[in-house]
Amino acid sequence: MGMTMTQKILAKHAGLDAVEAGQLIEARLDLVLGNDITTPVAITEFDKAGLTQVFDKDKIAIILDHYTPCKDIKAAQLCAQARAFAQRFDITHFYDVGQMGVEHALVPEKGLAAPGEVIIGADSHTCTYGALGAFSTGVGSTDMAAGMATGLCWFKVPPAIKVTLKGKRKPYVSGKDVVLHLIGEISVDGGLYQSLEFAGEGVAALTMDDRFTISNMAIEAGAKNGIFPVDDKTRAYLDGRVDRPWEAVEPDADAVYDREVVIDLSSLRPTVALPHLPSNTRTVDEAAGIPIQQVVIGSCTNGRLKDLQESADILKGKKVARGVRCIVIPATQQIYMDALAQGLIQTFIEAGCAVSTPTCGPCLGGHMGVLADGERAVSTTNRNFVGRMGPVSSEIILASPAVAAASAITGCITDPAKV
Repeated sequence: MGMTMTQKILAKHAGLDAVEAGQLIEARLDLVLGNDITTPVAITEFDKAGLTQVFDKDKIAIILDHYTPCKDIKAAQLCAQARAFAQRFDITHFYDVGQMGVEHALVPEKGLAAPGEVIIGADSHTCTYGALGAFSTGVGSTDMAAGMATGLCWFKVPPAIKVTLKGKRKPYVSGKDVVLHLIGEISVDGGLYQSLEFAGEGVAALTMDDRFTISNMAIEAGAKNGIFPVDDKTRAYLDGRVDRPWEAVEPDADAVYDREVVIDLSSLRPTVALPHLPSNTRTVDEAAGIPIQQVVIGSCTNGRLKDLQESADILKGKKVARGVRCIVIPATQQIYMDALAQGLIQTFIEAGCAVSTPTCGPCLGGHMGVLADGERAVSTTNRNFVGRMGPVSSEIILASPAVAAASAITGCITDPAKV
């Protein structure tokens, strides 16, 4: 019986010839990741267990991004705890204010993820690196602590859903629209503890940023991970970033999938997710006219350079609507500098946007854009649960950068082709 991409990676890292869905394995880790919220919990467990060393200081990454720059005293204390741990063990990949970025944008940018690797992170959106052909998944802080000490983690091998992409995208249709459409079709638990394995000739039509967005939101379908095959676009992205050997995997011709979902990219329209689930999807035409008070463009889902370019193209020469706050957050320092060099930051400021240093901030209702009672935001983030960005009476509509930018101009949900 053949194996999927995920099963091949897990088998190799477990030192086995083959694995099958449901099998329990212990796998070797290539990277253990934490942030300013989850790392302190892991450190507490690490010390409580009496652990005195890490398995490899080069294979641990700690990125202070959720509440940083620190929003209050508690956030500052958590960051201080993470800094002390990183100093104690001389952690190579420690990123603080001024060097940090939103973790799931920074890790691939810095070449810390590569095809065929096994990566765990104490953050649910660690599944992002499947865009590079890696097996990456979120874990709890206790697993992070054990992983930092041993370089190992237990897994139950997931079954898989094959997502076959065909056709080419129309203008203003991005990876965000693809993944929202997918979640709307299979539901928020449609991929529960399964691997979403993307395939088909439509993969070539997606940029790397599109793939990062899609893999990032695999967890919003309940999936264990989302993974793409490695192609020329992947290799071009890795060139100059990853200097260690890596090995791409392909699924066997007789790999077993629980089901197949086929998406014709040419039939998709810009798509949004209305409150309060990522699966509550509508096309932009069906949601057009819903009034908003805030727009957020950024996050680990859509804060990359391509996202900022698409937003700036729409906002250039226009103004954010009166009564609307538009917050733009480049996901890393490098993306910020590239956006500066291209004039994108000036475009945003001239349009009336607020531009922030890299942070997760508003996505989890942390800072830099918390909503008030009854307010509604269009956001390029990944979750629109009750109370996610403010009080329980507030609402979040998930959308692509293009839809978010267009909506900022009009003050309501708007098709980017119509501004």
